[in-house]
Amino acid sequence: MRYLIDTNILLLMIDDDKTLLSNDVSHIIGDCSNLLYISSESVQELIHLVQTRKIIVKGWKTAQNIISFIEDNLHIIIKYIRKEHLATFAALERVENHNDPSDRIIIAQAITENIPLISSDSKFGRYRKQKLQLIYNKK
Repeated sequence: MRYLIDTNILLLMIDDDKTLLSNDVSHIIGDCSNLLYISSESVQELIHLVQTRKIIVKGWKTAQNIISFIEDNLHIIIKYIRKEHLATFAALERVENHNDPSDRIIIAQAITENIPLISSDSKFGRYRKQKLQLIYNKK
């Protein structure tokens, strides 16, 4: 099965404390028959966080090696934003107290691709009415 992981899930995957992932999410990530994807928007967020020193990750000596680390070490496929995703993004109904454009484009990408999104963000559940398939990581 295919799954799109959110930025926070990738960070939890590489964290030494594996208890931050729920059993369901750990099982999905650990199942080699599943294909894991991450949005190019998430990769852009990670690069920004490393460049601004808001996060420090072992194995990411520079922002330039984040992409190869994701693809080669974690075997996660980067799914790039396309015109169809932007059309869904433009049509998404806004939900109360959720104004993060990066989150909303990732949600739009998951809806457009008809692929479940794994996230720890409780606000994402409000998009289920708009056809988001969400697997919520209960911490």
